Amino acid sequence: MYTQFHTSTLLPTLPLTHSPPLSRRTILLYSHRLPPLHRRRPTSLRFPLRISSCINSTGTISSSLSTEEEEERPSNNKRVKAYPFHEIEPKWQRYWEEHKTFRTPHDDLDTTKPKYYVLDMFPYPSGAGLHVGHPLGYTATDILARFKRMQGFNVLHPMGWDAFGLPAEQYAIQTGTHPKITTLRNIERFRSQLRSLGFSYDWDREISTTEPDYYKWTQWIFLQLLKRGLAYQAEVPVNWCPALGTVLANEEVVDGVSERGGHPVIRKPMRQWMLRITAYADSLLEDLNDLDWPESIKEMQRNWIGRSEGAEVEFHVMDTDGQQTDIKIVVYTTRPDTIFGATYLVLAPEHILLSSMVSEAQSKHVEEYKELAARKSDLERTELQKEKTGVFTGCYARNPATGEAIPIWIADYVLGSYGTGAIMAVPAHDMRDHEFASKYNLPICGVVMPNDQNISSFDKAYSGDGTVINSSNLTTGLDINGLSNKEAASEVTKWLEKSGNGKRKVNYKLRDWLFARQRYWGEPIPVIFLGETGETVPLPETELPITLPELDDFTPTGSGEPPLSKAASWVKTFDPLSGKPAERETNTMPQWAGSCWYYLRFMDPKNSKMLVDKAKEAYWSPVDVYVGGAEHAVLHLLYARFWHKVLYDIGVVSKKEPFQCVINQGIILGEVEYIAYRDPDGNLISADIVDELTELSQERVPEDEVRKSGDSYVLKDNPTIRLIARAHKMSKSRGNVINPDDVVSEYGADSLRLYEMFMGPLRDSKPWNTSGIEGVHRFLARAWRLIVGSPSPSGEFKDGTVALDEEPSTDQLRSLHKCIDKVTEEIEATRFNTGISAMMEFINAAYKWKKLPRSTAEAFVLLLSPYAPHMAEELWSRLGHSNSLAHEPFPKANPEYLKESTLVLPVQINGKTRGTIEVEKECSEEDAFRLASQDSRLSKFLDGQKVKKRIYVPGKILNVILDAKKVKVGQR
Repeated sequence: MYTQFHTSTLLPTLPLTHSPPLSRRTILLYSHRLPPLHRRRPTSLRFPLRISSCINSTGTISSSLSTEEEEERPSNNKRVKAYPFHEIEPKWQRYWEEHKTFRTPHDDLDTTKPKYYVLDMFPYPSGAGLHVGHPLGYTATDILARFKRMQGFNVLHPMGWDAFGLPAEQYAIQTGTHPKITTLRNIERFRSQLRSLGFSYDWDREISTTEPDYYKWTQWIFLQLLKRGLAYQAEVPVNWCPALGTVLANEEVVDGVSERGGHPVIRKPMRQWMLRITAYADSLLEDLNDLDWPESIKEMQRNWIGRSEGAEVEFHVMDTDGQQTDIKIVVYTTRPDTIFGATYLVLAPEHILLSSMVSEAQSKHVEEYKELAARKSDLERTELQKEKTGVFTGCYARNPATGEAIPIWIADYVLGSYGTGAIMAVPAHDMRDHEFASKYNLPICGVVMPNDQNISSFDKAYSGDGTVINSSNLTTGLDINGLSNKEAASEVTKWLEKSGNGKRKVNYKLRDWLFARQRYWGEPIPVIFLGETGETVPLPETELPITLPELDDFTPTGSGEPPLSKAASWVKTFDPLSGKPAERETNTMPQWAGSCWYYLRFMDPKNSKMLVDKAKEAYWSPVDVYVGGAEHAVLHLLYARFWHKVLYDIGVVSKKEPFQCVINQGIILGEVEYIAYRDPDGNLISADIVDELTELSQERVPEDEVRKSGDSYVLKDNPTIRLIARAHKMSKSRGNVINPDDVVSEYGADSLRLYEMFMGPLRDSKPWNTSGIEGVHRFLARAWRLIVGSPSPSGEFKDGTVALDEEPSTDQLRSLHKCIDKVTEEIEATRFNTGISAMMEFINAAYKWKKLPRSTAEAFVLLLSPYAPHMAEELWSRLGHSNSLAHEPFPKANPEYLKESTLVLPVQINGKTRGTIEVEKECSEEDAFRLASQDSRLSKFLDGQKVKKRIYVPGKILNVILDAKKVKVGQR
């Protein structure tokens, strides 16, 4: 599956298409095409455009230095780097680590200062390490953290590891390597890569979900849930994967096989731990309104919770003689107004009453169908587009409204886990029911007529509003004919309650959280089962943490028993209170558990006496900005909110919600691929006609053989052949993963950070374009040379800078403060790409100055520092400062320098606008007329003419009235 983009977003100079408009000069300077990383780089790169001026080591203009010379000065056939990032970056990373520059004090914090808690979603440390997509969100949060730190905030910006999970366990099964060894190795790899990118994490607060000191408190939270009846055991149908030996969530099953490994998955009932998240459904729904989250994410959570109002209706099963029995099938419906149109019932294949109502003749068919349904996930079963299937049970129930017997079927589009596991089917007014009824020739009875049309036959389901018809029964005392469907729904509900056939009901799609996993590599569940009675006993809190035993064999048992059951000496234990023999729970918690509350532990990571200190939690909560992928929009965020609300109710936390603002960064896709089509004879076929042809082969076209034509891409040598431009998600299987280590080695961490922010809006997905990083790398090189000066012929840079201790001019101050204002505004709004554009414009303006004032250079370096911290630290040091700039005040724009000093003045000749001139705001009438006379477009109307009158409105208009006798004939 690939993602196809509108071709206008796939320009070769991608960053410029996503970023705000720049001047033509800026575009020329920063958008040259260069070879991608995977191509061999020539000994000397050539850039045709020459920079017209550059500040040299004396602080004056040097007009002889070209871009080619500035980028590289070959010496002894060795390539010289544009600026010495390979020396600067390791140097400042060591400095930050040695000086603990970004450490946030644990106990001696000045809480009178404002706080800012910015957090990345907990990463899972995979063996593959980072690819260039990962730093996108991390760079954004780091810019925010550095910015707020410089604004005087106490900043909490930590990092840790969501390190339990199935991948490490599967690797252990395949290789025999203990999951802990794999996990620690992967963490070390991730940590090293993150450090190399200069992120300002407080590494003293680093945590991992796999450490006993951490999961002690995960187990503690489970005990609190158990005490309050929010954790319980139940026999539930689950997605069981024999090959993986574990239960999978619905989201982990695709087309009947496991998402990881593609192993067959079946449905089978198992004893499972469940968390009663449904008890918090209303709170989870209502409190969304107060959160600064993307509306799409909030809507996804609302849909997942799925609150609806309706009624429960009881249908009595009938025996073989047609008499009503005591067996009742309870259904939930949001449309009680359509009860007269219910012509059959459908039960889920796993319904608990099914075995008691199947006729002997249908028993075999029902069992076969149940077996087929057990192989499908809930998502597959409820897919709207799939063909509806089912089996008649051979049994009937009585419709309480009509008094008629209606057949009972089973079908897999009804789930045992939703509602009551049974529905009243109203085929005239529900699409799925209509498809099912049409397939199996079941009655279709319309009971709601649209107000604006008359439907004689319900060939298609009508699910809208209207007037109720065919809905009266004197025997049952219910008559709703002529009512609107909403009025009818209310009347039916009242009748159900009065007649004892049902009741009003609020229902939720949200199901209780299946919390157990048949895995080794997870948090042990802190309960035991007494040997004689099997009674479930929670372990005392003093026994925590319950640590994992050492195992050599992590393979599934095949029986459904978890791998921990193999640790016999660990499993067999004693109740610490009664001394009775007992066995430990051998299921473990899901990976979600540790990531539900980690944001709290970051506030107080070393506390051995409580989950989090109350005063520290009260100060730091809630998380101000939480950044991560949209794939966590529902489950992680919903589970974390649930646990947080429980902790709020028991007094552990002081705020109702954990994350005030959530930002979902986009995905960085692989580089754009260009595809051409050929027919069976080998002829190239244009992509705009491929739908009309068959048996076409595809082939990739090298980027240098492609050019843009309008909104499309075509072959350079044959522009009639249009190509397909595609960008795919990065994956090892596609071979399009870009390793950030390679980019850092080639261009430096600051260039990578800057490029990922310049690619486009943070929340948008965009394809990686290696040549795009050359532009921002060149921008950093120009910023370096602006302040440090040009290198020697050998490529070496002198110590210090070319900045001078002189007062900046008014024009220089205007340029600087406009940049300060824009960068500040754009960081606050997380529009990082436009902030970079503002700095590029400033550098362009600064290259035109004859001298560079030190105060101006210092202010710009501070502006640059959240984006490119290594370079900024080095420049700050060269400007004469001995300490890090991390806590220096961020520059503030002076409003006086933001005012425009000039304006565009329209000029009329004899009342007709002939052009415009740029004038100072305080321009006099005489000066305005002089400028108009000198303007090449206006002078032709004024030369040799006698002016009769001038009308001047300052700042508005200049109207020159000429003597009519002197106006040249034919003058236009």
